[in-house]
Amino acid sequence: MYLEERDIVLCFEGKKVLVIGGTGTIGKSIVKYLMRENPQVIKIFSRDEYKQHQLREEIGKNEKLQFIIGDIRDYETLLSAMKGIDYVLHLAAMKQVETCESNPYEAVKTNVHGTNNVIMAAVIQNVKKVIFTSSDKAISPTNTYGATKLIGERLITATELNKDNKTIFASVRFGNVMGSRGSVIPLFKEQILRGKKITITDRDMTRFMMTLQQATELTIKALKEAKGGEVFVLKMPVINLGDLAEVLIDEICERYGINKKD
Repeated sequence: MYLEERDIVLCFEGKKVLVIGGTGTIGKSIVKYLMRENPQVIKIFSRDEYKQHQLREEIGKNEKLQFIIGDIRDYETLLSAMKGIDYVLHLAAMKQVETCESNPYEAVKTNVHGTNNVIMAAVIQNVKKVIFTSSDKAISPTNTYGATKLIGERLITATELNKDNKTIFASVRFGNVMGSRGSVIPLFKEQILRGKKITITDRDMTRFMMTLQQATELTIKALKEAKGGEVFVLKMPVINLGDLAEVLIDEICERYGINKKD
């Protein structure tokens, strides 16, 4: 269920917002949403200068946008970026499951230490609210990615439990955001077009699915409603991966003129 426009308006007018990981699929969507609210400035913090260049080209010149090259592993850069900031949206992460499995300590450095750096910098700079974006894989985690996201959530919640600051912290949990970079739908599409073969560990596996608009609105709603320590979760449909693969084969074969028998 999509939020009504009147329900998701948070007074961003004249505010300063930092979007960490603002060049990713969800980050870009959130930046475009925030621009409608006439903030004083939106700082976009990310590691990749090329993706920042692409976003500049996509949005066009806008004096309200500031781009900062940085890594959440670097506390001093975060501390500087948060000076004078009202709201922080923390979307940066190592999120590829396979990459996190083969590089577990790198995942810890980004998803755990990096999140702790965000928390510490926000407290020092007296940020009003911080929203951390987590994953449904944090529920009874079975892989490194989910485990690091669960610890990130715990760090956010523990900051609220041991309250000695004015900053409000909360988390949101995303499912599989349809069409986002590295998610299952574009992966299956690429496999069909490139090799006419889809790799599935188990056809009966399921995924919670949400749209990019739902992910954006959930984050904004959490920012509006957070009182401290909550984990916001959207009620999402469960999709069977075998069924999803069949639907994608039908759609992509028809669209690109591929013989389904291949």
